[in-house]
Amino acid sequence: MYKAKIFVNYKPSVLDPQAQAIHKALVRLGDDNVATVMMGKYFELTLTATDVDAATAQVDRICDRLLANVSMETYHFTVTPVGEATV
Repeated sequence: MYKAKIFVNYKPSVLDPQAQAIHKALVRLGDDNVATVMMGKYFELTLTATDVDAATAQVDRICDRLLANVSMETYHFTVTPVGEATV
């Protein structure tokens, strides 16, 4: 079994009004040293794939088909065996 940790964010060229609102609020609260804010989505999947290559291919396919709108978002992920210590 493998665990996939997936992060999905807007592409840098896409306007993210929610992140801009958070940035403005941080500045108003005195945290004016925050240069940028990026919002995104986080997913964890546990897969019963036969090996890490099969799990990686499956996660990539799932991200392309369902979890990310690839015209507006990018994603990256890690795939590790279940039970392996992760940082």
